[in-house]
Amino acid sequence: MDFFSQKNRILLREMVKTDFKLRYQGSLIGHLWSILKPLMLFTIMYLVFVRFLRFDDGTPHYAIGLLLGMVTWNFFSEATNMGMMSVVSRGDLLRKLNFSKEIIVISSVVGAAINYTINLLVVFVFALINGVNFSINWFTVFPLFIELFLFSAGISFVLATLFVKYRDIGPIWEVVMQAGMYATPIIYSLTFILQRGQVTIAKLMMLNPLAQIIQDLRHNIVYSGSLTGWDLIENKIFAIIPYILPVIIFVLGYLIFHKQAKKFAEIL
Repeated sequence: MDFFSQKNRILLREMVKTDFKLRYQGSLIGHLWSILKPLMLFTIMYLVFVRFLRFDDGTPHYAIGLLLGMVTWNFFSEATNMGMMSVVSRGDLLRKLNFSKEIIVISSVVGAAINYTINLLVVFVFALINGVNFSINWFTVFPLFIELFLFSAGISFVLATLFVKYRDIGPIWEVVMQAGMYATPIIYSLTFILQRGQVTIAKLMMLNPLAQIIQDLRHNIVYSGSLTGWDLIENKIFAIIPYILPVIIFVLGYLIFHKQAKKFAEIL
């Protein structure tokens, strides 16, 4: 079946619309939570890690960089968690319709992408209010988002495939995400690590596509003096790894999911 057929495109659109409408159904302020939730988390982390624990490395507009890192991580977290459970939650649809099952996972990632777009607009407004100068570099958010989308979708394909048979993947992934957040320069910056002489650790961190994406966003949007993995890693063969990994993971994830998709209806 053609993944890009008209029926699949219509189904994808309807799934995304339905999920978006149901996301905050019954709440008093509805989709305003898409903005308020990350802002509330940012406020807590800013007070604890910047004001109290002094993780600020002196980089200009550090708070904006923290907010940008948080909304990017939240997108990855939401996309992979929703993607992981998407096939199980759509079990009735699998048994009734004949369509490309990949649509189910992609719709979850697209739904998270809508939230991320809203959050990025808030970040841009805060950046301008705080004196960050607009530049042509802001448009690098588009290729970096494509990289982030591919990485998130690839991971989601693998998680969704495993979750159909092994529900223990849920709590395991929750622990992995918690560890991953602290292992990625979000609350602290790459400069913070380098100031403590941990050059090797910083280089290893920057092989992580999420760390690379967040640092590139901070460099291009918030402060051009922020280091990136490309600047830090001298050997460009290694420096290019985080840029290639999302494509590799997406392809592998898609192939794994596609191979097992025919068995989903039987298992569920």
